Amino acid sequence: MTTPSGLARPYDDHSGGNLADILERVLDKGVVIAGDIRVNLLDIELLTIKLRLVVASVERAKEMGIDWWEQDPALSSRARQGELGRENEELRRRLRELEERHEP
Repeated sequence: MTTPSGLARPYDDHSGGNLADILERVLDKGVVIAGDIRVNLLDIELLTIKLRLVVASVERAKEMGIDWWEQDPALSSRARQGELGRENEELRRRLRELEERHEP
């Protein structure tokens, strides 16, 4: 921030509080940043990258219907248990089928 004389104003003791207030407001309300990157060569589109970034608290994200981390086995032990249970059941089914084929 600058003063009317154009000189930089020294940081005051409240700047940390302001940053905390801003961060709290961002996490409470949420922020969406969206953008596209396109690479063209002679009017031929070679690459398109769509970027979407949502910054919000977990509670706010859930309110918005964003909860993908709860179903991702790499991020959620609950999802990992569900995936392991399904995999275990599938393996048991396949084992039963193999045993039934080879019974005398």
